[in-house]
Amino acid sequence: MNDREKSEGLSDADVERYLERIGAARPERADAGALRELHLRHLLTVPFENLSIHLGQDIVLDEKALVDKVTAARRGGFCYELNTAFAVLLRALGHRVELLQARVVGPDGGVGIPYDHMALLVETEDGGRWLADVGFGDHSHHPLAFDERGEQADPSGVFVIREVPGAEGDLEVVRDGKPQYRLELRPRLLADFTAGAWYHRTSPDSHFTRGVICSLLTEDGRISIGGRKLYRTVGGERTERELGTDEELRGAYREYFGIVLDALPASPGGDKRNP
Repeated sequence: MNDREKSEGLSDADVERYLERIGAARPERADAGALRELHLRHLLTVPFENLSIHLGQDIVLDEKALVDKVTAARRGGFCYELNTAFAVLLRALGHRVELLQARVVGPDGGVGIPYDHMALLVETEDGGRWLADVGFGDHSHHPLAFDERGEQADPSGVFVIREVPGAEGDLEVVRDGKPQYRLELRPRLLADFTAGAWYHRTSPDSHFTRGVICSLLTEDGRISIGGRKLYRTVGGERTERELGTDEELRGAYREYFGIVLDALPASPGGDKRNP
């Protein structure tokens, strides 16, 4: 695998700050076990969220800015932000990482715009190739074996990576029989995702502009805020409650996601997306 994009890298202090943020020890080797642990720890500590869009904050596809957002600001982000930051950490720890562009498959089977999503192809020291994705929200807890075409069991479901007939080598990631997104195999640069990120933070057709979402994997399920509702899934059972006051909403962001907000995100479209 050839890294087409040379990142500036992280200092030892930056790496330690990132590992502290996700509650992980520095791995001794850049092997599959280390990747698996880092992937899970990231999902358990760094939320999938689009608050910046609704707080009027710019989203800059810059490695240092994105790592700082996760570590110093103790925020999360959506796919371009989370997977970029994770890629920088993995490279600093000795993994080889390529950025892959994907198009999300909708309920009708249609695919989204080019550069709709970013995922990571990670090569580990022990020779494995893995599909890592900490930026898709509710998805696989562990990296998926990139070259495996059979079923892969994960705590969140059964995944299959399969070839797409007539699509020039594209791969489709399927969860419990439902296609999630379609991957291109050509490695990409971070700058290639600029148009996709711009679309998702500005277009009225993007689900990210139509509602506020903040969601985090938990040890026993998932917790999310969508609009002004708090959703909790524990052992497969889901509950929801209204966060009626601004103070309740701020408190929920602080308590469940560690996000301290001076201003609350504006959601002109209301709660249209149940996380």
